[in-house]
Amino acid sequence: MEQLKEALSAAGIAYKENEPLCAHCTFRIGGPADLFVLPENEEQLCAAIRLAKEAGVKSYLLGNGSNILFEDAGYRGAVINVSAMKSGIGVIENISFPGKDPALTYDAVVVGAGQMLSSLCMAALENSLTGLEFAYGIPGTVGGAVYMNAGAYGGEMKQVVERVHFLEADGTPGVMSGEDLAFGYRKSAFMGTKRIITSAELRLESGAEAEITAKMEGFMRRRREKQPLELPSAGSVFKRPEGYFAGTLIEQCGLKGFAVGGACVSEKHAGFIVNKGGATCADVEALIRAIQDTVFQATGVELEPEIRRISLSE
Repeated sequence: MEQLKEALSAAGIAYKENEPLCAHCTFRIGGPADLFVLPENEEQLCAAIRLAKEAGVKSYLLGNGSNILFEDAGYRGAVINVSAMKSGIGVIENISFPGKDPALTYDAVVVGAGQMLSSLCMAALENSLTGLEFAYGIPGTVGGAVYMNAGAYGGEMKQVVERVHFLEADGTPGVMSGEDLAFGYRKSAFMGTKRIITSAELRLESGAEAEITAKMEGFMRRRREKQPLELPSAGSVFKRPEGYFAGTLIEQCGLKGFAVGGACVSEKHAGFIVNKGGATCADVEALIRAIQDTVFQATGVELEPEIRRISLSE
């Protein structure tokens, strides 16, 4: 670890020691990371990954931490925070579709992986670009949203992502587009790999600012009415089982308000587990198991967690 700290300092890359991860995820759960690295740009990100590898220190890339459950003991290694990167949002107008009528064009938004989705949605609005309204209010970064094909209210990232720039585990840059992205329900080609998303190009269309605003405000209003935004959570805990809604099944089993320690099934939306104060990773995991067992016994439906648990050894 000392070798990595010295190398980061020499490269001018900021870091913190024993940084509590509960401060960097929306669940507000998690112990300290040995090192919490804060790269300012893609060059520093590449350097931090390389330096950690050379020092024999395992590393984990963290965005906004909106779909994450960290262990109570924290993380033994270096957590590299990509949301600290200073990335811009660029708009490229009138791009032709490959192999189609040149008169058919779209506008592209090129954005860094560490950019918050909310900022991206506002940038699209400011440029009167439509297609991203569904993402307004999703608490995460662009990289995380692409990684898991985030979606809401009938929209998904796969509908707007044209191509994705990434780094291989050894730092070699790459680009992926089209069917190679393998988007599916809450999954993409990046899952299960060590590839690191660095930026994405989104395909949007020109629209009326007033209509875009109305859609965004409508979706946000629905979120506030139906989701427990006032309490720490990791969003929807379970993937949607085919033919059902996880929250509805959980509610039908009478589990609203059911708690283990500080972790509780939300009274507002049963698909959410909220941290009512002092919840631990162990509390959340025990509650998830209890929900899964109860729902399966009552309905025969197996609920698959959507949130990602990051272990000490990952």
